[in-house]
Amino acid sequence: MNAAGIIVHHSACSAINGKGYDYMIMKNGSIIPATAPTDPNYIHICLEGDFSQPGAGLSHEAAEQMFLLVKLSLRLSGLMHFTMQDIYSHSEECPGSFFPWSMLVISGKDGYH
Repeated sequence: MNAAGIIVHHSACSAINGKGYDYMIMKNGSIIPATAPTDPNYIHICLEGDFSQPGAGLSHEAAEQMFLLVKLSLRLSGLMHFTMQDIYSHSEECPGSFFPWSMLVISGKDGYH
């Protein structure tokens, strides 16, 4: 299976509603896979939390979630043949205006985060 990339959500998104993602990255570091794919073109990854709140992306839990998002994205891009530049937000409101995009640091050369 090939995918065009990853769509990032936060769990405060009304479209998630307990489903609508392929992987959920919890604040405690757990990654929960969905039982079935949600979209034939994109992989949807949801991070637990509300990144529309100031400071939401500054916590230790958010840093761990971003690390896991990078690791999962690298693995999926290799398996499903998309590039690491193919990571998108779900919408203008999701994953929230305080989502720490600057922490999503990926080196294409060696895959180091």
